[in-house]
Order: sequence, then structure tokens, then C-alpha cells
Amino acid sequence: MTELHSVKDIDDQIEILMRCENLEERIVKELCDKAVEILDRDNNVLSLSAPITICGDIHGQYHDLLELFRVGGDIPETNYIFMGDFVDRGTHSVETFLLLLALKVRYPDRIALIRGNHESRGITQVYGFYDECLRKYGSPNVWSYCTQVFDHLSLSALVDGEIFCVHGGLSPSINTIDEIRQIDRQIEVPHDGPMCDLLWSDPDDVSGWAASPRGAGYLFGAEVVQVFNTKNSVKLVSRAHQLAMEGYRSHFDDLVLTIWSAPNYCYRCGNVASVLRVDEGLRQDFVIFEEAPVEARGPGPQPVVPDYFL
Repeated sequence: MTELHSVKDIDDQIEILMRCENLEERIVKELCDKAVEILDRDNNVLSLSAPITICGDIHGQYHDLLELFRVGGDIPETNYIFMGDFVDRGTHSVETFLLLLALKVRYPDRIALIRGNHESRGITQVYGFYDECLRKYGSPNVWSYCTQVFDHLSLSALVDGEIFCVHGGLSPSINTIDEIRQIDRQIEVPHDGPMCDLLWSDPDDVSGWAASPRGAGYLFGAEVVQVFNTKNSVKLVSRAHQLAMEGYRSHFDDLVLTIWSAPNYCYRCGNVASVLRVDEGLRQDFVIFEEAPVEARGPGPQPVVPDYFL
């Protein structure tokens, strides 16, 4: 297959996914295999440059992902990083993840994807992605292809050496960003340890470290962030992982920012969403957006959403 033919193939796949249609199973496998090749070129900490737009959780809300691109700018004209939790809870996790994956294959230097706590075999079997794959393809094969890709996603990113992007937060087992580079990421998300903490931890009004009510990761306070940022010459920790009704939330005098990119989360929370634009001078500007209009969504049942902490 020539390079030109490969580009045409991926463009065709993107066109199908942009219509919210399913790819054939064999095409999904080819796409996932190609994505793994590209993801394996990167280490655990992606090195990115501004200008860039930073995005939080999407959670299978496919039409709201299209709304995000409408307000934030299309790829490849706009550079993006998505900080994980692409799947679960929404009705279109398959289309959401595969569209992001196809864009990554087509424009590998324009879009970055890092792993969230829902990029996990165990979590996706409970919160929707596994069942969606069974319903749409009649077997767990597509789920298996996608979860194999999960194991190859990077764990974090550094924008111009100053903005540290991670899905969840910090870890008492990690003092320096170089230590993150040493983690073996090509595994299922562990129940504890540094990799788990990066994907599960949350900032909170605590002194130092505290047990997390999530049952995984930790709560971490302002002084923890101050020490981490100083030691690593970081000015901002950008993360996702927690619903923010206003689309984002600042912690510890802007040392940490939570970015939430799933509007009207679970189709019932009534929140707005945001992305964070960072320009060449690392100046930051939030873009707030609401859920996609009803006429853009097409027919389809509303999901039954499992009870789960938000």
C-alpha cells in the first residue's frame, strides 16, 4: 500500500466517522494497529509546543466533540491535546474514540491523546464502552482492539516545559517528571502505584496527601503542587477528571486548572464545558461551550447512566 493510498484510506475513515457511522470491524483493527505504531514513538511524557488547545473529558459524547471542534477549531488548523476519558457513559464512545484515533493517525503532530482512568478494561466493562461495542458489532472484538490501544497511550504531556498535562493529578511516588518517563505504561491501569495516581488523583483542600474517596489515587493539597512545580520548573498543572459545572475550575491560586469538555455531562448534569487555548506566549484563554443542539444529534435513545461519583 502506497503512502498516498494510506492517506486516502484514513481520510475516507474520518469522513465515515464524521457522519457518526461505524467502521467495518476489519478497518477498526487496521486503524488500531496503525495507531499503536504511532503512539509507540512517544514516551510517557509528550513534549508539545504552543499554540495548543487543551481538552478535558469527552466520555463518548460524540456530538459534543463535534461541537468542541466547531468552537475550538478544526484539525489540522488547530493543535489539540485531549487529556483522557474518551469513552464510557455517553452513547457514542465507539465513534468518539475512533474519530480521535483516526485524526491522530492522519495528523500525528497536530493531536495528542493521553490516557485517562476510563481507558481501562475493568472500568469500560462497567460504564458502557464494552456493552456499546457488543451492541454495535455483535462481539467484543472492537472493544479488545481499542483497549489494546489504551495500553500505548502516553501518561502525560509537557507544553513548552511549563504546563504539565495529566488526566488526574500527582502522586506521592513521583517527585520529578523524569520519573514518569521510567514507568512501564503498556499495561492495564494498576489499582495503585504511580501510574494509577496520575490517572485517579484529585486536588483538594488538604494538607499534603490524603486518602481519596474514589478508592484509587490520592487527594493532594497546595503545598504538594508548589513543591512539584518548583522541582520541575512547571508553572501550571492542567488536568481533567472532575466535573466542573462552569466548564473549568482553578485550584490553589491557579497552580492547578481542571478542564471539563463534556457539556451537560451524562445528558443530565446541566453543566457547560470548556477548552483552554494556549497561545505562543503561553497566555491562556478559556472557550466555553454548551451541548450540541438537538437537531445536530439525530435520533437515538437517551442512555441509562450507572450511578457513579462525578
